Amino acid sequence: MPWISQHKGMFIIGIVVLVAAVWFGLSQGGGTPPLLTTDTVSGTGTGGAEQGLVGTLLALRAVTLSGTIFTEPAFMSLQDFGTTIVPEPVGRDNPFAPLPSQIVSTTTARAAQIFAPKR
Repeated sequence: MPWISQHKGMFIIGIVVLVAAVWFGLSQGGGTPPLLTTDTVSGTGTGGAEQGLVGTLLALRAVTLSGTIFTEPAFMSLQDFGTTIVPEPVGRDNPFAPLPSQIVSTTTARAAQIFAPKR
C-alpha cells in the first residue's frame, strides 16, 4: 500500500487506461450477426449451405464402389498385426459369492466365550 500512496497519480491513470481498454474492447462488437439468414434474392429460398450440401450429395452419388482395390498390390502387401483371442471358459454367475469349499463355520467355543454377553 505504500507504493499506491506515493504514486497516486500513476495508479489513477493506470486504472483509467484499464477501464478505457475494457470499454473499448467490449463496445467494438457492435452486435452479433443473425444465426439464421434467408436468401430472398434468388427466389428459390436455398442458401449457400443448402447448395453446398446438394453439391456434396451429387458428388457422392457419382462414386462407384468396385472390388478392384482388393486386388491391387498395395492392398495385398498389407499385413495383419492383430492378436488372436483365445476362447476362455465362462466364469461363475456371481464372482463375489464365496466358493463352496471356503464356507467354514468360524464360531468356536472360545469365540463364543469371548463375545458372549455378560450377565
